[in-house]
Amino acid sequence: MRLAYDNADIYLRWRAGTYLDVHGEAAEELDRRIESFVGWHRAQALPQYAATAEEAAQRLSRGLSPEDLVWGYDSLLVQAREGLHAAAERVAPLLDRLDAGQLAHLEQRIAEDNRRFARENLQGSEHERRRRRAQRIVERLEDWVGELSQAQLERVRQYSDRAPLTGEARDRDRRRLQAEVLALVRARRARSGLAQRVAHWQHGRDPAVAERFEASRSELFSMLLDLDRMLEPEQRARAVASLRRYAADFRLLARRAP
Repeated sequence: MRLAYDNADIYLRWRAGTYLDVHGEAAEELDRRIESFVGWHRAQALPQYAATAEEAAQRLSRGLSPEDLVWGYDSLLVQAREGLHAAAERVAPLLDRLDAGQLAHLEQRIAEDNRRFARENLQGSEHERRRRRAQRIVERLEDWVGELSQAQLERVRQYSDRAPLTGEARDRDRRRLQAEVLALVRARRARSGLAQRVAHWQHGRDPAVAERFEASRSELFSMLLDLDRMLEPEQRARAVASLRRYAADFRLLARRAP
């Protein structure tokens, strides 16, 4: 993680370059804006990540409660909003100066992203999609706690069978937000409105989409609480140790000069 983070500016330049067809002085400006964001993230965001990871380790070590899951979810939302707001503030002035060709390039890249999202999340029968979801969750959980028992695997399967599929809802919500962002860019109002728009991405969400997300999150929390009660001591210790390693890495990176 430390190696990846220390090269985050290179990755961000590459990613931004796939969306923004800028050259010359505009490309140099984009580099400066990326450097500004990375500097902000190192100084402001990483200490928060460290504190969150450390507290999460403490909560997990004693066993999770519903309140712990709400705290974790809310903490991640707050940090995501702050990061999106900081990034959007920095890139917005550049977006307001895109010409028609550059805007068309941006729209094309977003359309390609949507097609890729559909391939990865909307294809296959309902049974196949639920099976793939269960497999993804098992892989993520085993990264944290090691190999799952048969009882734990069965609880993941139950979750995937019960929780609503959210691919279509996510696709609708993505397209809504994309349309709102593109409207700001076309109107050259990114500087005045982009940061708030992306930091509060749920505003304007279709109530049916919001209800589906809430139902899925409720099922997820129920599964996580059940799995927490099923953890073997060595599984819990492994997850707690991983969280504390992340906290230590975040603290180190926050202190390190860019």
